Amino acid sequence: MATQTARVTRIEAMLRLRGHINFQALVQELEVSPATVKRDLAFLRDQLGCPIKYNRAEDVYRLDPAKGVGDRFEIPGLWLNQEEVLALLISHQLLAGLDPNGALARHVDPLLERIRQLLGDQEDQSMGVSQRLLVMPTSGRQADAQYFEAVCAALLRRKQLTFNYFTRSREQASTRLVSPQRMVHHRNTWYLDAWCHDRQALRRFSLDAITDTALQKESAIECAQDSVEAYFDIGYGVYAGAELRHAHLVFSPWAAKWVVKEQWHRNQTQRVLSDKRLELVVPYTDAAELKMDIMRYGAEVEVLGPPELREDLALSLRCAANQYDEALPATSS
Repeated sequence: MATQTARVTRIEAMLRLRGHINFQALVQELEVSPATVKRDLAFLRDQLGCPIKYNRAEDVYRLDPAKGVGDRFEIPGLWLNQEEVLALLISHQLLAGLDPNGALARHVDPLLERIRQLLGDQEDQSMGVSQRLLVMPTSGRQADAQYFEAVCAALLRRKQLTFNYFTRSREQASTRLVSPQRMVHHRNTWYLDAWCHDRQALRRFSLDAITDTALQKESAIECAQDSVEAYFDIGYGVYAGAELRHAHLVFSPWAAKWVVKEQWHRNQTQRVLSDKRLELVVPYTDAAELKMDIMRYGAEVEVLGPPELREDLALSLRCAANQYDEALPATSS
């Protein structure tokens, strides 16, 4: 006997292609009992939301055009087993952790409810995912949901977008016209990589600094993917720049136990030294974010080069230490 998945897929195909079919024909073509056909029809209608309508006068089943066949309901071409469904639920939970303001999750929640219905008696497993999987967000900056959705719409529809943008470093507001290229999620903050028509160059915009969005009728300019990656991705972290440099870092044997498993950059190189210290070489174009990550390790890491990065780190650490001079115990001469 064919599986229920195969049967309901076939029932939906017959209804869509033939327009209508009677109950006895379903029993004969599926080669199952009348009770099985009834269960399959109920599953299609109640669990999958298929708009099946029974015409008593004609004694046939058909798809109800009043409910917009093809608008919301369609038997998917890919069916998921229990493990795959649970993996999808885990993905939803991860998404919720990355999206605390609900800009994405509220659109996915209806799908989640349908998945729970498909699990039926195993629904308690789906509920357990949210209880047993915790995503702890870092100190990211949250974008307003309405502007997040507007950026997503422009990106996916391949349309130009205007918005007001506030540059915090200069405390300056400006209006931008952009052609969205991609969205980036970095350290719990969303960014838009786009071609800026005002600057005639690629720019990265933090979504939390975007307001007053307006979708334009004009199609977005398409930038080659390799040029976008070459501009934004060669450096370290979220900052882009022109001159590529390489930071040479050496971590203590203690810190090396953890750092050896970390990926600071996809093009990094590393080697364990004879004294169990770890040498890490990381490319960067702007040192701002790299400096913050290096300083997290304090005395457990040393910058060997470039000289300007070493001097910059030394100055920053010295200034930080000066703020705590009074807290240090006096040393005897």
